[in-house]
Amino acid sequence: MKRFGPPRTRGDRVADANIGVSGPAKKCEPVSSIICVQIERAARAGGLSFLLRHGRIFSGRQLWSRAHLRWLAQQQFDHPAQQIVFQDAVDAIDDAATRLRRLDEQVAAIVPNWSMAPVVEAYQAMRGVSFVVAVTFVAEIGDLRRFDNPRQLMAFLGLVPSERSTGERVRRAGLTLAGNKRARRVLIEGAWSYRYPARVSQPLQARLEGLPKVVRAIAWKGQIRLCPRYRRLTTAGKKLPVVIAAIAREMAAFLWAIARHVAPAA
Repeated sequence: MKRFGPPRTRGDRVADANIGVSGPAKKCEPVSSIICVQIERAARAGGLSFLLRHGRIFSGRQLWSRAHLRWLAQQQFDHPAQQIVFQDAVDAIDDAATRLRRLDEQVAAIVPNWSMAPVVEAYQAMRGVSFVVAVTFVAEIGDLRRFDNPRQLMAFLGLVPSERSTGERVRRAGLTLAGNKRARRVLIEGAWSYRYPARVSQPLQARLEGLPKVVRAIAWKGQIRLCPRYRRLTTAGKKLPVVIAAIAREMAAFLWAIARHVAPAA
């Protein structure tokens, strides 16, 4: 498969001499956070499935809210084995959540000393790009300036349609799904935030403070384009996975545009 852009530079290296980490360990923190999220989700799904099999259904609005947690604490089973299995599932959820919080705190402490910290901060101007998403994306992809244009980045992330051609006949198929799946995953998750109308929420406003005007303008332009695009695609009858993939693909283009204006620290 063709590799776009020149080889990775010093600016591409996530954990460089400023942190004292290099090689395979450079991605350990963000990757561990993603793994913990997956473990927590699996534990939650297992616990809910166990309750559903025994006819225990929460009647409240939001799962894993305080009310839901109080409801879980009140669940009792007649058979000792059932109570053991249920309590083990609850403990697994608590352990995964505790480990996730610990890793998030460690990442937050490390990033300010990282040469790519300015890029991580700038990426958070985009809606759907939280701190963990920005860190993961930069850790996996590096300096986006190595891509000559956003289409190269889209192809690198596997967010472009595959093609099967015979002579003059061209057939488009599903996404190639090539490239880095972790970076693609965080963009896909961030793309869901564009199903709501364009606005600057309070958390997003806090992330925008201190950023260059051009970065804020690019981020707002992204909202103005992607929020209506989500509604147009869904109104046209497109399936949700197709819509979200299209939004994630364009999110990558806006991140590429931001990267052209923010350089890693020397």
